[in-house]
Amino acid sequence: MDNLRFTQLLDKLVASTRSPRGRYSAHSTWPLLRQRLHAARRRRRYLLWAKRISVAACIALAFLAGWLIWQTWMPAPMQTVSTLAEVRTLHLPDGSEVTLNHYSTLTYPKRFKDKERQVTLEGEARFDVARDTLHPFIVQAEAVRVQVLGTHFNVEAYKADRQVKTTLLEGRVAVSTGQTGEALILSPGENAIYDKQTGTLAHAPAPRAADEVLWTHGILRFDQETLEEIARQLSNAYHTKVRIADDSLRQYRITATFRTDERLEDILDLLQEATGFDCRAERNGYIIDNKQ
Repeated sequence: MDNLRFTQLLDKLVASTRSPRGRYSAHSTWPLLRQRLHAARRRRRYLLWAKRISVAACIALAFLAGWLIWQTWMPAPMQTVSTLAEVRTLHLPDGSEVTLNHYSTLTYPKRFKDKERQVTLEGEARFDVARDTLHPFIVQAEAVRVQVLGTHFNVEAYKADRQVKTTLLEGRVAVSTGQTGEALILSPGENAIYDKQTGTLAHAPAPRAADEVLWTHGILRFDQETLEEIARQLSNAYHTKVRIADDSLRQYRITATFRTDERLEDILDLLQEATGFDCRAERNGYIIDNKQ
């Protein structure tokens, strides 16, 4: 199309258009147009920021979901607390309270997340368990498994001892071993005694059950106790071997009370004076024998 024909066509279009002349002008129309243009820009800017926020929120939710899945499926980190020549009280994540005797070790998760609240004990501990019927509390002490819902009990499981003894103070516990799977249900004032050598688990009365946890107050009380049992408890309390050389002395019974902050040498000297046996130091501890 040449310029002439193009100009004629434009003139024809102008003549055929009914334009509302005088109603609009550049001076009056431009501010309205500029306002609409600014509104459109603000709308686009808002939509852009909304999109960015939505993307950020989706990313945050994805990270949160991943963290929750990791928390659910990954095992809880374990921690171990050991005592030396002191008694120490711990508060577990579920609110349970555990008092560890001398030279004892407790291993437990930093948070309980499984169906069972399980801890592992080596040595001796008194447990005051927070009640939770949906999550039984389990103490694993060598081959012995003690299951409770909420109660007070004592477990003695030193490696050097022949027996693992569970004493119930309040409530009910079920004590079992991995060998038979059968459980003994204890009532307050009863013991469950596991013999490591024979692999047997037996009931036994505990008429002085309260005395068995006096160590939590720094007290060792022996009421007509055999010298063999006294030597065992002193060995555990002081982490020093006390050995009886003469078998005739093992069943010698003694009544005495000591404090755990006393020196072992002083306790043995007092026992020696009261009973007449001979006590002397050896390379790995002390030996009790008849006087020559």
